[in-house]
Amino acid sequence: MKGKVWKFGDDVDTDIIIPGRYLVLRDEKELAACVMEGCDPEFSKKVKKGDIIVAGKNFGCGSSREHAPIAIKGAGISAVVAESFARIFYRNSINIGLPLIEVKEISQHISEGDIVDINIDEGILKDLKTNEEFEIKPLPDFMLGIMEEGGLINFLKNHLEEIKDE
Repeated sequence: MKGKVWKFGDDVDTDIIIPGRYLVLRDEKELAACVMEGCDPEFSKKVKKGDIIVAGKNFGCGSSREHAPIAIKGAGISAVVAESFARIFYRNSINIGLPLIEVKEISQHISEGDIVDINIDEGILKDLKTNEEFEIKPLPDFMLGIMEEGGLINFLKNHLEEIKDE
């Protein structure tokens, strides 16, 4: 994955990602039109397919709403990189196939507008502006499999027979 960075701080909660007034929406594209409105009302107009969010600690804290990762994915964000994620947001994101990448102290080294290249297989994130490389916290194989297949539902559809046999 390679994309332009949009940078956010610590404790970005689900109300910032998708404000509560939009929870009546279900369509991914409608939700995407409101994504990150809590901190930048113009974000959805500026973000491009393949862009990457970089944030600090505890990204996705707050409520357990599934709308938040759906809105991010719907906006075309290819991955969210943060120092840490709220547990429920993390699992909801994996379930829909939104790649989440944990990198220690990443928010101190990456600037908004930088282009980063993420190689999950090699476990490296590289800032193409500064040529700095950062180690990615490895994901368990089963989570990688879920993300590679676009989410838990696709994974289950594609592997139901294997799972039954186990």
